[in-house]
Amino acid sequence: MAVLKPLNGSNYFIWKYLPSLPAAAIFALLFFAITAAHSWKIYKTRLWFCIPIVVGGFMEFIGYAARIACHNDTSKLGPYIIQQMFILLPPVIFAASIYMVLGRIIVAVHGEEYSPIRPSRLTKTFLIGDIVSFYIQGGGGGLTAVGSRSTGSSFNFALAGKWIIIGGLVLQIVIFGLFCVTARTFHKRYESNLASMTTVWGEWKQMMHILYFASGLIMIRSLFRVVEYVTGEDGYLMTHEWPLFVFDTVLMFGVLVLFFFYHPSLIPGLVKGGSSRMRVVSAEEGLYRGTGSENNIQLVEQRGQSKY
Repeated sequence: MAVLKPLNGSNYFIWKYLPSLPAAAIFALLFFAITAAHSWKIYKTRLWFCIPIVVGGFMEFIGYAARIACHNDTSKLGPYIIQQMFILLPPVIFAASIYMVLGRIIVAVHGEEYSPIRPSRLTKTFLIGDIVSFYIQGGGGGLTAVGSRSTGSSFNFALAGKWIIIGGLVLQIVIFGLFCVTARTFHKRYESNLASMTTVWGEWKQMMHILYFASGLIMIRSLFRVVEYVTGEDGYLMTHEWPLFVFDTVLMFGVLVLFFFYHPSLIPGLVKGGSSRMRVVSAEEGLYRGTGSENNIQLVEQRGQSKY
């Protein structure tokens, strides 16, 4: 029978509870299944900018698989570090795909003039901040791992790592907040000008709402993580397992499910043709204007005329 054990060679408990084996196994299988489904979607549509979704999903799978190993032996540092890092970092990667989706929505509806940031620069701008946040959180996690090993050191690596992770999470929240403001600004500007134009792609607003919902899930998860680390290893959130599954696991699984059923391939102009040799048209290339394809979009400006 599995029992809670201190770290090998010390009296320090890196785990404050015995990780649930059934919960870890269930979500490891769920993340593997949804990641495999996304991989199939990418293969079918050739939308390579969706690869970060698969990478993040695979990391989640590894993270929860590592928690299975931790249930069997909480005295080993390796599986603990793996589960910590591979569950902490994926939301930053999911955010990267969300940034790219917005840029392609703007291009698809010819709404470049209504965006506060040009689509060709929008993705790069937020991705830079995302990458910085990723490395800050990863570096903080590394220091936390070092701190777990060197409990007798005069410098508290674990404490330093904790605050670095908090800094990375706060940066992620700020970047994500700015992204949401950018998305909402475009949405309002474009919607206010719909009276002067006609578009055959009426689902653009639905896709924007999907972005908002997914962004909200990631934001809630990031806020939870900030509170978790601020309250410390003896706080309620780190000494009980259920908050992790409610405010992180379920939410991130929800993001993957959401983008599977409302896949970016629904955006017109991204997928060229209907065979397995479909090609991605990037935001920088502009909208594909073929003929005879159900994915084509026509935008006719009727400035100065009434909606009717």
